Amino acid sequence: MPKVYATRVSKEKTKTTPYDVAEHLRTPEEMAAYLDAWLEEAPEDAAGIARALGDIARAKGMTQVAKDAGLSRESLYRALSGDGNPSLATVLKVARALGVRLHAQAV
Repeated sequence: MPKVYATRVSKEKTKTTPYDVAEHLRTPEEMAAYLDAWLEEAPEDAAGIARALGDIARAKGMTQVAKDAGLSRESLYRALSGDGNPSLATVLKVARALGVRLHAQAV
């Protein structure tokens, strides 16, 4: 997912700052809805779904999520980065640690 920037315009100049979705994922319901949106809108985008899990993990705190998933913090960052390719076992451990569930439905 490309970086998104928030833009504020004033009379003098425009200021652009990076937008971090993790700062806006405050409740378990928001986190689940965010992951659900990724699963619904881009079900074949494994890297995007992993990044979405990473966004949720950052919102909850990577250190605690890594501990709850039984992974090192570095391994968690690497697995859920844009270049990561986590195994299904890792995805399931992280989802459980985040308190979210993946859903299946017929297409």
